[in-house]
Amino acid sequence: MVNDMQKLISIDLKADFGFFRKPDANAGINLSYNMLHKPALLGILGAVIGLEGYKELGKMPEYYEKLKSLQIGIEPLGHEKGNYSKTVIKYSNTVGYANKGTNYLTEEATLIAPAYRCYILLNTEDEYQKKMYEYLKAGKAEFLPYFGKNEFSAWWETENGGFKEYAFEVDKERTESFKIKTLFKKNIKTLQSQKEENIFDLFNLDNTEATYLYFERLPTGFDDTLNQYKLDEFAFTPFKIKSNSDIKNLYRLKSENYYVQLI
Repeated sequence: MVNDMQKLISIDLKADFGFFRKPDANAGINLSYNMLHKPALLGILGAVIGLEGYKELGKMPEYYEKLKSLQIGIEPLGHEKGNYSKTVIKYSNTVGYANKGTNYLTEEATLIAPAYRCYILLNTEDEYQKKMYEYLKAGKAEFLPYFGKNEFSAWWETENGGFKEYAFEVDKERTESFKIKTLFKKNIKTLQSQKEENIFDLFNLDNTEATYLYFERLPTGFDDTLNQYKLDEFAFTPFKIKSNSDIKNLYRLKSENYYVQLI
């Protein structure tokens, strides 16, 4: 059920570089998630409306506590079959608490020119979400938003489609294959092991589009006890999805005639 206080909007977030740190490393190189994920986007939105970040070890920051129920969707822009180019940047940290007298060297696989269309379902009865709607529409921010590191400042435009508001309806019974423009959650192991679970309509594709299936395991929130990421399997593809596929939390954008998944 859609009420009058709900607004589904999108902003096109862009940066020259990005680094969404993974909690693991490969041969001494710190790795980045390729896609912007929900906890990172909540941090950006929290910065926009002036909510505080991490202040106390083991305690979730203010922005996460206030915004964790927000429903969002991510659509990558300007990508190569779901991927962004990366470059390895070497850093030297000479502060004493980091290296105890020696130079601490680290390398990070950094994203080049990442950009994402971020769909956000807002309830303007909530004071924080109402402020977010007003600030995003006006192109304002209390704190500088960034893509993972404060030197990778991010921005969005309020004109030329950089901010959009949509008429939408909650997903209902479908009779035809359909397209999901965002990343969407999917149990990939089930998909690979049981052919009857294949949700992709591989023979119903616009010939002007590249063909690919992109998968990534991404954070969707935090474990309240361990304070670690909770991870889910996601897919992204231009292929249409079969009409009988059991994918949750879909919203149809009426003017665009496609679906987004909000988590």
